[in-house]
Amino acid sequence: MTSLTLVAHALTPALRGLVLGGDASPDPSGVEAARELKIVADEVYSGPEIAARETASALGLAPVVVPALRDREYGDWTGRELEELLEASPGVVATWLERPHTAPPGGETENDVITRVADWLGDVVAAGVESGAADRRTVAAVVHPAIVRAAVLYVLDAPAESLRHVDVRPLSVVRLSAHAGSWSLTFG
Repeated sequence: MTSLTLVAHALTPALRGLVLGGDASPDPSGVEAARELKIVADEVYSGPEIAARETASALGLAPVVVPALRDREYGDWTGRELEELLEASPGVVATWLERPHTAPPGGETENDVITRVADWLGDVVAAGVESGAADRRTVAAVVHPAIVRAAVLYVLDAPAESLRHVDVRPLSVVRLSAHAGSWSLTFG
């Protein structure tokens, strides 16, 4: 069995201000709060964002950076506040918010993100099988909250429309387990 602990990176000014994408450093208070979490794993990964890497460091972890664990690609909307976008293009943004199969101009749909995360989860299982350690692996990944949400939707086989019902706050911890190639949420 592979146990996977997903940790949403610490709060950033972008998350607080509803800024789409970007690569902001985490708030100092979030980094301090991360030091209180105890995450133990044989293998550690992170998304490429500064906040993911600095949160992992605050947790005392030295992750391998995985591009597939990056935040959603927002294309032309990267770095812009949601409120600003709503004022400039209310119809387009409302459609994007209501229909997760819609991508921002030059960006990814929620399904694209779920597929990318699902592929990575498959790689995690395959690596355990190849190494012969599939029965006893502990893996952790520090990622953007959007990646935690995508993993939960994938594991539950929930449609992308369910994303608005999954609230992942900074420093949230979600545990998953894989047995015989199938992922499950793990409580306890």
